[in-house]
Amino acid sequence: MSELGVVIPAAGQGKRMEAGCNKQFLFLQGRPVLAHTVSLFEESEYVSEIVIAGAVSDLSRLEDMVSEYGFTKVTAIVRGGTERQDSVYAGIQALSSAVGRVVVHDGARPLLSLREFHRFLGETEGFAAAVMGIPLQDTVKRIDDAGKVLETLPREVLRAIQTPQIFERSLLEEAHRRSATEGYYGTDDATLLERLGYSVRVAAGSAENIKITLPEDLWLAEQILARRT
Repeated sequence: MSELGVVIPAAGQGKRMEAGCNKQFLFLQGRPVLAHTVSLFEESEYVSEIVIAGAVSDLSRLEDMVSEYGFTKVTAIVRGGTERQDSVYAGIQALSSAVGRVVVHDGARPLLSLREFHRFLGETEGFAAAVMGIPLQDTVKRIDDAGKVLETLPREVLRAIQTPQIFERSLLEEAHRRSATEGYYGTDDATLLERLGYSVRVAAGSAENIKITLPEDLWLAEQILARRT
């Protein structure tokens, strides 16, 4: 039976955080943001391997973090690329041949709970590609370059997509290989499969599964974790 591997792209510098360092090393309740993210998959009984893709300047720091927190499932720390997609591709290639199913999760999403992750695995079992998504709360309008509204999109059929995203490894590798050859970059990994005609399933996400992008996101994450405690 094939094993489940997790790839965590963590090479982004997060310039919008204005923190002067990789946002994933900022502290959240006394631990780096990335340590919270890795801990989830370390605790999951379904995960066999974890690969972290980081910036060259952060590789030694990542090694220290893995050692400090005793992350035994981290089998590789690889050099990420200039784009997130390049980092994910490098991470996939570092997984062992035993891994047949791959989860991709943003290093800067530290609030996914173990219960939500396991629910996601259960709901997406049997699907070749699946993502988490949440309904939109705001009205969404499509505009032109001048800012003129072209149409108001039906909110009920739209979803804001999150990670984790899960894929059959062979399909994910094919999609990344094709995209690299053709010089195509998508906004997420699912996009790469969609353009090849593969079906992607959307499972329910969580409003608390936020991505740390702006300074206020870190404050919000602190509040969410404090409430959980």
